[in-house]
Amino acid sequence: MASRKGQGQMEAVYSFIPGDAPVLVTLPHAGQLLPDGLAQRMTEHGRTLPDTDWYMEKLYDFSNSLGVGILRANYSRYVVDLNRGADDGVLYPGRPSTGLVPHLTFSGQPIYQDAQIPDEQEVAERTDLFWRPYHARIEQELTRIKEKWGWAVLWDGHSIASKIPRLFEGVLPDLNFGTNMGASCAPELARALGAQAGTLPHYTHVLDGRFKGGYTTRHYGQPGQHIHAVQLELAQTTYLESEGEPWPLSPAKTERLKQALAKFLRCALAFKP
Repeated sequence: MASRKGQGQMEAVYSFIPGDAPVLVTLPHAGQLLPDGLAQRMTEHGRTLPDTDWYMEKLYDFSNSLGVGILRANYSRYVVDLNRGADDGVLYPGRPSTGLVPHLTFSGQPIYQDAQIPDEQEVAERTDLFWRPYHARIEQELTRIKEKWGWAVLWDGHSIASKIPRLFEGVLPDLNFGTNMGASCAPELARALGAQAGTLPHYTHVLDGRFKGGYTTRHYGQPGQHIHAVQLELAQTTYLESEGEPWPLSPAKTERLKQALAKFLRCALAFKP
């Protein structure tokens, strides 16, 4: 597992590798950093950061060879969830909300010790410090891409345990594409991705199933303005040896999955709105 850097002076909110293609990959939940002093306020379980999208930077490390830029969050989603709106609006009515600043893990266990849950002022401060710079960079890069190419595709990369009874029933498909029920990207792109996924014998897939895209997909995906957004939520069984601490990476699974991800990004690159 990638090591968690020490605290002290705050690291950059995000890491960005620019590209020259009309596709941008965003990885909002790959970070593992915590601001100074936060770990001491968290429970022992919370400090393991169990809901991290593990190894996203490894899975997508080929992207820049395709000319695709990569924006990766460096801080944990427990600091602030970059795939939720700053207003903490509900994404999936009737389902448990994981929140802009989560208090519970996906499995329902406390993240913070008693009386240590962030108050409204702290939530606002975290939003200003972490959420706004990240989204300002997305806005800046999509604007640049669209000015150069006339269109842009935002690819929001995620992963999650395949079984989380509190959040969804049963077992997730391997590949979960989200387009906000077709509102965030052109149907031609969604069809191309589905067709490509259908050629992969090792994976199951679904379009707009349990995961339809979070804030990033829903907010930035504006096909009428020639900006298309797709979220891909990977079941972690597609690249981990086992789903649980220490979340061991499977080299064989990882290599096979990276080949599939490269095919999907090539679909996005070949898309001409």
